[in-house]
Amino acid sequence: MNLLQRSSAAVATYAWSAWGAIASLLAALAVWEWAAAQLGPLALPDPLAAAQALLDLMQRGSLWPDLAATARRALIGLALSIAGGTAAGVVAGLSPTAALASRPLVTVMLGTPPIAWLVLALLWFGSGDGTPVFTVFIATVPIVFGAALQGTRTLDVQLRDMARAFGLPWRMTLAQVYGPHVLSYVFPAWITALGSAWKVVVMAELLASPDGVGASLAIARSQLDTAAALAWTGAVVFSLLLLEYAVLEPIKREFERWRQDGG
Repeated sequence: MNLLQRSSAAVATYAWSAWGAIASLLAALAVWEWAAAQLGPLALPDPLAAAQALLDLMQRGSLWPDLAATARRALIGLALSIAGGTAAGVVAGLSPTAALASRPLVTVMLGTPPIAWLVLALLWFGSGDGTPVFTVFIATVPIVFGAALQGTRTLDVQLRDMARAFGLPWRMTLAQVYGPHVLSYVFPAWITALGSAWKVVVMAELLASPDGVGASLAIARSQLDTAAALAWTGAVVFSLLLLEYAVLEPIKREFERWRQDGG
């Protein structure tokens, strides 16, 4: 019964917190409606026109295949950056020399515009999945790597020394000592990388792919179809919000509760 009450309370708290996000979206729609009235339908269609264009895309069956292609590329690139960046950041964080040597590299990677990586990826991989996946990976891996590095470097020295004094196996040390602390750093970085992945993959598809949301945006641009461009943009934003608030946010809340309860 206690578990049921705790679960119900968590669901109620999470549902109540969603009102803040809904209110901000409604405010954004109100600003959009006002701007559309000032600029006219050619420059900025109103939300209803964009919604109708989105409905037309759904009825024609062109929305889901392109949206799925974009999501596939973004999630593959993001998964590679999460796996590689987290592991590399933890390894580098265990060595002061490696941590010091890797910081300029991370700065260079973060400072390089994604469009530059996209041009190189086009030369290396051509038009296809390889170019957007690589661009997403190279644009997001420094974010994850830096968070994992910082989390590993800021671990309480006393906890690490205690684990060594008690002779804990390295797997238990990694899971029980390093894991919770490093996760508190890398999980927000994963969410940030998720947003970056969606933006970067659409940009890459715009120039390098025959399908996906980016390619559809290129067609809308060539046809001066602003309503369709807004519809595709709205579909991407809605997908990102759904993934963050329906999947990642509950995981985050469960993880924070687990940390507060002592693991």
